[in-house]
Amino acid sequence: MTKLPISLVIIALNEEAHIERCILSAPFVDDVVVVDSFSTDRTVEIAERAGARVFQEKWKGFGPQKAFAASQAKNSWIISLDADEALSPELGAEIIQKFANLDPEAGYLFPRKSFHLGRWIGHGGWYPDYQLRLFNKDKSQWNSAALHEKVEVKRKIAMHCPMLHWVFDSLSDQVVTNDRYSTLGAEQLHKAGKKFSYFKLLTKPVSKFIETYIVKRGFLDGMPGFIISVGASYSIFLRYAKMWELQRVRKKSS
Repeated sequence: MTKLPISLVIIALNEEAHIERCILSAPFVDDVVVVDSFSTDRTVEIAERAGARVFQEKWKGFGPQKAFAASQAKNSWIISLDADEALSPELGAEIIQKFANLDPEAGYLFPRKSFHLGRWIGHGGWYPDYQLRLFNKDKSQWNSAALHEKVEVKRKIAMHCPMLHWVFDSLSDQVVTNDRYSTLGAEQLHKAGKKFSYFKLLTKPVSKFIETYIVKRGFLDGMPGFIISVGASYSIFLRYAKMWELQRVRKKSS
């Protein structure tokens, strides 16, 4: 296969179950960079065996970590994937076909299809779930957000074929992830100067469930759709509860 001057860039921590699939999903790139946050499993070994150049870097938050990873790439064009993501063969073919005419000032959005609880999830806001994953690092940069990081680009163009995502390994993994992300979300709201609101604590979780399960038709995904909507609602509840806890503790300490 002819290689294209594109760098596949991945950040990882204990991703031995996913990293090889992620790397092998882009056989047309001529450079693979993995930035590992000192994994204790076989992530580094597997990544190197799959042809990646591996860098060890202490965790800095999503935005800074991905910016560091992009800076290690040999090429200007970057495909940035999380370790639990992979290009579908159709998306790979689409990138190859369009590469010669890519706009260096644009960021390219991939529709993301996620697998959870034994099925591909098609509703509840989970699909198409566009993610900006292809960009030119000479023209665009990751922002410094610790959560909900994004690439700053002048314009966005959507690809048609999906990127695949194995979002959680299990329900327990979902609970752990929601706990971690709700902490980051609470800290982000606090840093932005937002004040805790009992009204939002009570209403945001309910409105999130209604949004994902009814408005965005999560019920069409059966029991997994119901579980996902409850989880999304609980994650929002945790975010505001942790915001209350954070501001209460800091108020006492001051």
